[in-house]
Amino acid sequence: MKLRLLSTIGFMMISMWMLAQVNSVGIIGTATPGGWSDETPLTRVNDSIWTITMRLTNGEAKFRANNNWDVNWGAREFPRGKGVQNGPNIPIFFGDYTITFNAESGEYFFDVDSDISIIGSATAGGWGADTKMFRVENDTNKYFIIVDLAQGEMKFRTTGSWDTNWGAPDFPEGVGVQNGPNIPIDQAGKYEINFDKSTGAYRFDEIVDYQSIGLIGSATPGGWGEETPMTKSSTNPDLWRLVVTLTEGEVKFRANNSWAINWGGDTFPSGTGVLDGPNIAVPAGEYIVTFNTKTFDYNFLEVVDYATIGLIGSATPGGWDADTPMQKDPNDKTIWKLRIKLNNGEAKFRANNDWAVNWGNGDFPEGIAEQDGPNIPIPAGDYFVDFNSATGAYKFTAVVEYEKISLVGKTGPFGEWPGSDDSKDTYLNKDPNDFNLWTLPSVTLTNFADVSDGGVKFRANASWAINWGARSFPTGIGVQNGPNIETVAGTYRVTFRSDTGEYIFSPVSSTNEVLDPARVRVFPNPAKDFMTIELDTDQFNGFAQVIIYDLKGNQVFSTSMNIDRINTLNVAGLPSGNYVINIRNQKYLIGKNLIITK
Repeated sequence: MKLRLLSTIGFMMISMWMLAQVNSVGIIGTATPGGWSDETPLTRVNDSIWTITMRLTNGEAKFRANNNWDVNWGAREFPRGKGVQNGPNIPIFFGDYTITFNAESGEYFFDVDSDISIIGSATAGGWGADTKMFRVENDTNKYFIIVDLAQGEMKFRTTGSWDTNWGAPDFPEGVGVQNGPNIPIDQAGKYEINFDKSTGAYRFDEIVDYQSIGLIGSATPGGWGEETPMTKSSTNPDLWRLVVTLTEGEVKFRANNSWAINWGGDTFPSGTGVLDGPNIAVPAGEYIVTFNTKTFDYNFLEVVDYATIGLIGSATPGGWDADTPMQKDPNDKTIWKLRIKLNNGEAKFRANNDWAVNWGNGDFPEGIAEQDGPNIPIPAGDYFVDFNSATGAYKFTAVVEYEKISLVGKTGPFGEWPGSDDSKDTYLNKDPNDFNLWTLPSVTLTNFADVSDGGVKFRANASWAINWGARSFPTGIGVQNGPNIETVAGTYRVTFRSDTGEYIFSPVSSTNEVLDPARVRVFPNPAKDFMTIELDTDQFNGFAQVIIYDLKGNQVFSTSMNIDRINTLNVAGLPSGNYVINIRNQKYLIGKNLIITK
């Protein structure tokens, strides 16, 4: 602890000393008026921030202190990045910029003055913030940008205004028309976008860093002579995936079916690939293999076909002497389920009625169990238990069966909150095959904003002892004694799950069935730039729509994608906050909560 504290203090003292020695900051390079011979000085805003507004040409530049090269900053990122001492030159595009530089952190931003921008769910700013394009030098009508796009939609528009905007249904090239449809971005990736505002013509050219990624080696089906190709994620261009049976041997990852770029490592089952590194030694087995071409992280997740998985422990009927067997999913050998009444005590998962393979964790009601981990503490109750033998993920969901569930509220059909009786409750119908699923074929609601103390809530058994609410609409996850649901006027079909609090108000014409939310996992949660959706059901295989709402019910993200069992989604454009995700196809729908932190 003392060493860390001293190191931190030392770093702070060095930073303060360096900052104290910065008497001026200039920008210099081929992109500047003075080239590499004569820097252009920035204006000091405070102790660390410097700024200037100026025109730059296509070229390179760096920041430096005190009009000499003793202290200088550079990086490869543009228009935003973090310069490091003696770093590389910053690539610059032609344009008029307001430049901001922080001499303490090295962070910089070149804010271009441009009248054309892109906006949409496929862009980093989503539908809430424009990304400015760069004007082609010597042509006032043509613009371009190199940018990472998510799978989604976008349009061109005059910066910050919908008065003039262009769209079309064609991709990767077409002619945008005024107020035309959103341009569909079918595949996430890095693109150079060119646009002509005089004609509306546009073109997206994908910049493919790696045309293919493969796994090769003595452990693979093709040996060292033929690689096994991996599949790129449809929503994360850096993530590649493969399900493969390997023999005991060695493997490497390589790009473009060539040895020019290859990665190895000395750790298993996970690690960080090293360019031209050693072969990765692997034991025989079936694996879900992933490789990230941005971080070079790799992972081999073993898929073992266990004959049985059981729950054992003092909390179970058989105690520590006998397993209570779980049921294997017929479509996925890693998914196991069980409904069981448990006592106060502890439990673990184990395979094949033997302690050679067992999983535990100190967390309840859910967590990631580890081999030979601690016992899981269990309070008495009736539970649905879910366990993934590949990932170790488990969840205990308490079984609570209510006699009746109703919708109440001032913006509900009765126009007032219920009194001491149930005359103002609108009752939902219990599904005969799932006592946690409740539906209402049709109900008419009024606007929350038009009524004081408005909104609706769900409650059990015509009593306020158990009730669910949340601000989000038309979907959300109600919590006990939560806030009123802020409704929008209309006629809706209502679906509610009493085990999770998840609710959906959908158009009465909707035929979507709500699936058990335990069949979907969203992680990491909280998320930052990327999140993963893991489904253990085949009812979502193929084309589906993913929509994200904020807690006010506003749609902030929408994309269509081919759903696999594991799917990665780029949420870098969403600000910090709480959200609700809807995943739906023509028949089924699942809703989940999501937290974004930056």
